[in-house]
Amino acid sequence: MSSKEKPTLGGTRIKTRKRNIAAPLDPSAFADAVVQIYLDNAGDLELVAKSLESSDLNFSRYGDTFFEVVFTGGRTQPGTTKPDEGERHSYSVIDCESKREAILPSVLYIQKILRRRPFLIKNLENVTRKFLQCLEIFEEDERKKLAIFTALSFSQKLSGLPPETVMQPLLKDNLVAKGLVLSFITDFFREYLIDNSVDDLISLLKRGKMEDNLLDFFPSAKRSAQGFSEHFTKEGLVALVEYNEKKIFEAKLKEMTSALTTQIAEGTDIAEVIETVKQRVKDTKIPDIEVVRIVWDVLMDAVQWSGKNQQQNANSALRQVKTWAKLLNAFCTSGKLELELMYKVQIQCYEDAKLMKLFPEIIRSLYDQDVLAEDTILLWFRKGANPKGRQTFVKALEPFVNWLEEAEEEE
Repeated sequence: MSSKEKPTLGGTRIKTRKRNIAAPLDPSAFADAVVQIYLDNAGDLELVAKSLESSDLNFSRYGDTFFEVVFTGGRTQPGTTKPDEGERHSYSVIDCESKREAILPSVLYIQKILRRRPFLIKNLENVTRKFLQCLEIFEEDERKKLAIFTALSFSQKLSGLPPETVMQPLLKDNLVAKGLVLSFITDFFREYLIDNSVDDLISLLKRGKMEDNLLDFFPSAKRSAQGFSEHFTKEGLVALVEYNEKKIFEAKLKEMTSALTTQIAEGTDIAEVIETVKQRVKDTKIPDIEVVRIVWDVLMDAVQWSGKNQQQNANSALRQVKTWAKLLNAFCTSGKLELELMYKVQIQCYEDAKLMKLFPEIIRSLYDQDVLAEDTILLWFRKGANPKGRQTFVKALEPFVNWLEEAEEEE
């Protein structure tokens, strides 16, 4: 027998790569180093910023820890704002006076840090959210400092800090119920409005998705339009109260317009429409002059206008006036309101090219349907105050006015 080679194991030897082993986290050493920089520079934030810039500290790894040191003077325990072990300094936001001139330097200091290290904005968000969710742990004066700092951050347009980071964490039920959120947001509004307008504040609230939910900051027992007005009037924020009242008023007008539009489109009985409008006026206290404007706008919006056929447009408008004359009559209950209706017709005919030549016909129809009195028309003709298209409309209405005056003389 011939000898055969014994089988052997073959193949390629695989070399294992050594993995980079991350150094263990050591936030306490980082915090102590930052605190020491504060202490070495006696809290001079200009010098602190320069020292931090020249240091080799790992900000990308310990960004949250850095802002804890900025806000509270040292590390905080996980999930709370209580001080953790380690060195501390007394130049933090919490340690300074609760005045804007004392807190503003910290805001400008952070702005400078963020310009050099923009990635830290996420860490600022994290720490801000953490503190706002734990407002009850802070003393009243400390909460005020946080509110002033936050307001100044937005006034100074602190790089990239999104408003929802501030607004949304505040809406914890327990914080709202204790009135802590209302106190915080009041201090925030007051400080922000020193350098900014109410419109700027509303824009900020929009971005924070809170413009329509301001009452959510109030405890349930005070959560009403009246509670809102009383609170912010007492706190001296009258401009905010006026804005809110205007917003509520506009919402009421919108609701009435929508309801009336539906009834007109459905051809609801005029008596029922009148009753509905009267009830809404009673419930919402909308001024009579606004009711007249709404009724006219809704009636004209319901007309099926023709693109080019002027005669068809005239017929449609006059038919609408005749059909709903009783509705107009029900709310044009004085010479002042009749005059307001004439101004409304004037403005609409001026702003809508297809209606420009219909002004005298509409006025004549309103007169024929006893919506407008002769005295009102003559007053508008002689002393009307609205300048929009006035010369054109006065000339167009002159034949009808002459007829009225002749009829008056004959009587």
